[in-house]
Amino acid sequence: MAIGLLGRKVGMTQIYDQETGIVVPVTVVQAGPCHVLQLRSLDRDGYEAVQLGYLDKPRRLARRSERGHVAKLDSKRSKARGQAGIEAVEKADCEPKRLVREFRISTDGMQVGDAIGVDSFAEVPSVDIVGTTKGRGFSGVMKRHNFAGQRASHGVKKCHRHAGGTGCSAYPSRLFKGRRMAGQYGNTRCTVRNLKVVQVDAENNLLVVRGGIPGPNGGYVLIRETNKV
Repeated sequence: MAIGLLGRKVGMTQIYDQETGIVVPVTVVQAGPCHVLQLRSLDRDGYEAVQLGYLDKPRRLARRSERGHVAKLDSKRSKARGQAGIEAVEKADCEPKRLVREFRISTDGMQVGDAIGVDSFAEVPSVDIVGTTKGRGFSGVMKRHNFAGQRASHGVKKCHRHAGGTGCSAYPSRLFKGRRMAGQYGNTRCTVRNLKVVQVDAENNLLVVRGGIPGPNGGYVLIRETNKV
């Protein structure tokens, strides 16, 4: 089973299926390489997971805590812990990363500092991709929930795009939770499941999947093998 990868959305295009000659809409994702920063264990953390980091962050922009997360830094606290006999956590010994995420999978055979490339998805038929949708700000009900709006007749005065009545009767004299209204639209975590892997370009770290994925071009995404049968 593939561990998973972090990457960025490059954009959408279309390719031709050589066998059928059908045009296939695809999304190109720059996936990896990712470094293993930490390994979570049941004994120490209470759960098993692999922590991956993607895209080097310049040291001048990285905080000391971010630099100390991937490399050993001398400090009074580290010296005190060493003198007390506390074993230091293994470091990946790499550059600070812009994106750090965990995958809840088994850590068997993994070592801190390993690099994982897109070639790990060479034999994977389908993937799930998690991203953050485009933020559209405060939107009305017609844009956010596809309401039809009011009629365009002369009897409707300056409320053509309004939601209409939302209240209940004297009982229960309140609105129920979940009522569709105007509000924040987009900028939420979204998962697109069971996307077919069309092509894997290990040389350029590119993953080509069929269909669209959430987020703008350049947005960060999380890729994992689908569990959908």
